[in-house]
Amino acid sequence: MVRQPTPRKLAAIMMADIAGFSRLMERDESATFARLQHLRDAVAQPKIDAYGGRLVKTTGDGFLVEFASATDALCCALDIQRDLTAREAERSTDDRMRLRIGINVGDIIVDGDDIAGDGVNIAARLETLALPGGICISGTVREQIHDDLGIALSDLGPQKLKNITREVRAFAVTPTSGAVETRGDTHGPHTAFANARHTAAQLRQDTSSPSIAVLPFVNLGDEENEYFADGLAEELLNVLAKIRGLRVASRTSAFFFKGKDVDLPTVAQKLNVGAVLEGSVRRSGQRVRITAQLIDAASDVHLWSEIYDRTLDDIFAVQSDIANAVVSELRVALLGDRAAWGTSGDVSAEVQAAERGRSHDPEAYRLYLQGRFYVLRITEADVARGVGFYRQALDRDPTFAIAWAGLARAYHAQAGRGWRPVAEGMEQARAAAQTALELEPELPEGHIALGWVLADYDWDWKSAKTEMDRALALAPGDGDVHRASASLAMQFGRLEEAIALARRAVALDPLSKPAHVVLGDCFMRAGLLDDAIGSLQLALDLAPNAGITHYILSCARLLQGRADDALDEAEREAIPYLRLLCVALAQHTRGDAVASNSALRRLIDEGGSAVSFQIAAAHAWRGEVDAAFAWLERAYRERDPGLGESVAYPLLRALHGDPRWPALMRKMGFA
Repeated sequence: MVRQPTPRKLAAIMMADIAGFSRLMERDESATFARLQHLRDAVAQPKIDAYGGRLVKTTGDGFLVEFASATDALCCALDIQRDLTAREAERSTDDRMRLRIGINVGDIIVDGDDIAGDGVNIAARLETLALPGGICISGTVREQIHDDLGIALSDLGPQKLKNITREVRAFAVTPTSGAVETRGDTHGPHTAFANARHTAAQLRQDTSSPSIAVLPFVNLGDEENEYFADGLAEELLNVLAKIRGLRVASRTSAFFFKGKDVDLPTVAQKLNVGAVLEGSVRRSGQRVRITAQLIDAASDVHLWSEIYDRTLDDIFAVQSDIANAVVSELRVALLGDRAAWGTSGDVSAEVQAAERGRSHDPEAYRLYLQGRFYVLRITEADVARGVGFYRQALDRDPTFAIAWAGLARAYHAQAGRGWRPVAEGMEQARAAAQTALELEPELPEGHIALGWVLADYDWDWKSAKTEMDRALALAPGDGDVHRASASLAMQFGRLEEAIALARRAVALDPLSKPAHVVLGDCFMRAGLLDDAIGSLQLALDLAPNAGITHYILSCARLLQGRADDALDEAEREAIPYLRLLCVALAQHTRGDAVASNSALRRLIDEGGSAVSFQIAAAHAWRGEVDAAFAWLERAYRERDPGLGESVAYPLLRALHGDPRWPALMRKMGFA
């Protein structure tokens, strides 16, 4: 008997489901199911029919549709998203139904009324990549659609999709008004931020280039020398991060494993790297013994190891030796050909270029490491102590550019948190950053430090962006640089760009609490509250007691209309003035005027010299518009760094309809 061939055909496949459906069902099962039925019957089905599609089946909260052409499938998806957005606009952000849609063109298996095969599976995987309200299409769809559909396409590159053996090129779709560029209202919750969601997927490990994590070196000496062991690993990490073609896990992610009993393959898997550098340091007086070993993560084979018995005067030579060996061995391990990456002299020249801005004075170097150790703790006392060590390092070596950049960031942190008068701290930060760049014009840390002064104090947004862009160009693989650039884009109100940069920061530095916080903040300001809460919960998993995270979570809960949850988050916030702000907001929303007034009065009395912006936000949320503008004007006179956040700050939205708002924005240079 001749076996009949499996029926197949070429079709355009659309897969859709509702984001956050389980949460909506938990809140009100009957009403949510009725809304789902209405979505299918009144929104989706008429449009599917209009574009000649066939509803193959429903899948819980989703549906599968086939079309004869890619253009019909995409136009139908765009119409469904537009209609659903309009229908849900009156609901609170947290209560809206939002679809995610994936579209593919491919060969499918026909099984009666059902369809199957890779063509369907790819559409389903693309749908999971789309943001709520977004559409993601495959490269085959892109090849077949017209160029006049009034959309912008963001090329997301080849994607590795679950259970699909080959990579699939993907594109995020953004509706426009006929323009080809991505524009749109970046303040509303329904704008198509789909391209930002895929940034992390784009950054999966590139198997054509070597990657490494530098773990904290184990301190085998006295506890007081811990800063030296940490600093040695950090300096190696910073040098390696500047080497052409080498991807280096950021300091925050690598140091997450400090003191933890985790095997190297697990570390490498979590950091998405192919090799790990680990070591130990034993210091006794002026003598130091350093062991270092480079390990291939997949095979657990030692690619290289060395023991150095030196004096502190030789510490810089040791660092250079280790960096040279790591770069050479990683490239050889990857390519299997030493000649392919040039001579040892070529590698040495690269390492020397990456070491620019560092001191050759061992005592200045030791003092600098101590300064950075304390500044990274981000408490008022520790930052002040770190500033002292930085100053001592620079007294010994005034040409130490990296130390000048570190001092600039420390002064900026003090001014921004009210630990130093704003004008004094910002001008000191500016002078230190400019000195760093005069010594080393291509120092990324110097450009970032100057960029923040230009943004937070001068409100010179164009110049600030120039500095951040220069830092990105100099250090494209540095997660901290991407995080800083994301924060600046968020201040401008360019939330789609900010989300993309923050996602890249998270991909480069996956265990960084600050990176997840910035991404959560971007989501919160964009109205993507579920995504914001997810990112912020990850940040809390990494650093449960750190400041700022509960503050942003409290704001997100307020925007969801969940005042009790907002109050709970507010009371957990570690930074006092942010805690008082959120308590005032949450208590007002709960209807407890006495408690809200008490928290606001304490914020005014105890907040210090840099909280005028936060006081204005409290008044704005409470509907006290005149008081809010009075405090905003005071923040302007004081050059309050917080004022730079005004454009997309959701707590100030009640002021946007007042004629004083555009006047303030013009005065700030945003208009």
